[in-house]
Amino acid sequence: MLRQVLNSASVRRLLVSPTRCMSGKQNVPDKIEYSTPPEIIDYEESPHLPVPEYPIRPDEPLETRKQRLLYQSRKRGMLENDLLLSTFVAKYLKDFDAEETAQYDQLINGVSNDWDIYYWATNTKPTPPEYDTDVMKLLKQHVKNTERVQRIRQPDL
Repeated sequence: MLRQVLNSASVRRLLVSPTRCMSGKQNVPDKIEYSTPPEIIDYEESPHLPVPEYPIRPDEPLETRKQRLLYQSRKRGMLENDLLLSTFVAKYLKDFDAEETAQYDQLINGVSNDWDIYYWATNTKPTPPEYDTDVMKLLKQHVKNTERVQRIRQPDL
């Protein structure tokens, strides 16, 4: 299946044919420009590679859970989410009750792909009903940045 997808003409064109900018005299490329695909391409998840379930921690104290979520929000492996989630947590997590904290925990740890969180928060893709909670609505409002706060680095701890 993956081989068929990679051999398709559109994917091959995206992977193999970058735009080359030639320098004037020697016809030698001096830089390569890659263009972004016009739409987001979702690939189906393979059924033979199951994603492990995130362990539920029912007896974890609320303050310990909040500290864990603070750390996990800052270390996503994707700078866009690091900035969005760390600034969100710095602003709202201290006021979350147990239910809101559990919703946030499920959001950032229940989703297997960080790009999904990013696309949902930025309204690029519709949010699935199981993640469309009050916390997600608050995150979407935070991402809109109506206060025009500059978010170029994570907040201090």
